[in-house]
Amino acid sequence: MKLLLDENLSRRLVPFLQEAYPGSSQVVLLGLEKASDLALWQHAGQHDYVLVTRDADFYDLSLTRGAPPVVLWLRINNPDKSEVLRLLIDRQDTIHEAFAAGATCVELWP
Repeated sequence: MKLLLDENLSRRLVPFLQEAYPGSSQVVLLGLEKASDLALWQHAGQHDYVLVTRDADFYDLSLTRGAPPVVLWLRINNPDKSEVLRLLIDRQDTIHEAFAAGATCVELWP
């Protein structure tokens, strides 16, 4: 499973995610910083990414468009990078299990 971090999540997290989520990236690193939500949605779906965000916009797209891609919605306010990283690494098994069971959007709380 590889993650595509939305703009609201630091690109500096990407190297630290590679062991748990090989091939992960962030929208700025892919040159998609000015892309619309729909364009990001389509890119993630075409390239087998799990879209990771703190915004409800992608949750809404998951309801109206379905998968792919699937969405990992981080329900945390103003997190620091270490908190995001810890949440993604510590809950890796839960995330995998939820998507394997057919979830199209998984919400993670600290």
